Amino acid sequence: MVNIPEIKKTLLEEKARLEGELAEVGHKNPEIKGDWSPSAPDLNNPTADPADNADSIEEFEKNAALEVELEAMLMEVDVALNKIEAGTYGKCRVCKAPIEEARLKANPSAQTCIAHREG
Repeated sequence: MVNIPEIKKTLLEEKARLEGELAEVGHKNPEIKGDWSPSAPDLNNPTADPADNADSIEEFEKNAALEVELEAMLMEVDVALNKIEAGTYGKCRVCKAPIEEARLKANPSAQTCIAHREG
């Protein structure tokens, strides 16, 4: 049987880790709850070397890609936490059968059973 308090603790730790990583590459969007945006470089320095600007743009592109990935992971964690609160955690969203305990231990934010896993 799945230990819900233990899973919830793991999910909350993962949420804190993801939010910390997101804060390093972006910032919360104050207009949309739960949305993050990558931090843009300051390219308004007229004395900046063009190579420095290019490096800043490259860094922004890396941060933008990482932000999207981290935000998606955070959304999955939030969905799992909401399901715990609603009492629906651990049910496959496709077939509604219980998700295997081993799968939930390996991936506490899993939304599907092994038979219906994506990718």
